[in-house]
Amino acid sequence: MHRFFSIATVALVFSLFGLAFSQEPSEESASDVSSAAEVGTLIEKSAELPAPKNQRFFGGSDELDDVKTEKIGYQFFLPSDESAKSDAGFPLLLFLHGIGERGSDLNKLKVYGPTAICANPEKAAKWPFILVAPQCPENHFWSASQLRLLVEQVCETYPVDKNRIYVTGLSMGGFGTWAILGSWPELVAAAAPICGGGDPKLAGKMKDVPVWAFHGDKDPLVPCKMSEAMIEALKKEGNEDARLTIYPGVGHDSWTRAYADPELYKWLLSKSLKASDDK
Repeated sequence: MHRFFSIATVALVFSLFGLAFSQEPSEESASDVSSAAEVGTLIEKSAELPAPKNQRFFGGSDELDDVKTEKIGYQFFLPSDESAKSDAGFPLLLFLHGIGERGSDLNKLKVYGPTAICANPEKAAKWPFILVAPQCPENHFWSASQLRLLVEQVCETYPVDKNRIYVTGLSMGGFGTWAILGSWPELVAAAAPICGGGDPKLAGKMKDVPVWAFHGDKDPLVPCKMSEAMIEALKKEGNEDARLTIYPGVGHDSWTRAYADPELYKWLLSKSLKASDDK
């Protein structure tokens, strides 16, 4: 039987981790840009969204406030390579950062993963996804319900292939990815949570979503067993497209290797809700 940290314990660990490694957020809020985004360039945008009523580190759906709103800044990228676009539009990748990148300085998000790729002009020229990389406010955790509204707003404005919406995240963002799968799995074509964890009891809700998880077996902050438990639970529910890559000797930073692997993006692009419906 697996042993797990309690939700409160894991949240406390990440809070301490954030205090130790987070930089002070910029005083300036994320700048707005026109809806006619510059193609092929990583740009800053923001959205006014309902504020979460509670803060869940991981789990299912969360409640949003009917009155209170908050401004969420995000990095946004619209591909310049039209070959990545289907008749229905471009695939969309939602990228969730870790706890150290919370705040209001969107430049923090350019350090790791897909945002770092899109910040590199040479790599960005071949990037096939619409990228949405929101920034979690200071002292907050990811809200699955709020993120759904953000994705829906982007889908209303830009040419998104709604059959190819993907979610990935690292550390706290890995937990956020699992939370989304427990909240709105019907909209997700595939997911790649990295060094995160979730609630195995919610595996039945996400049993139809292809998942490729990543973890280092020496992770001192989030035990590898947390990813193992989620993949095991998915397989017990009949998910034949649930897989886990464990990096031997790797600590918490399993995202550098995962996001540098071109096979991850090929795998994501091979998944489509329409293909699942046709089976």
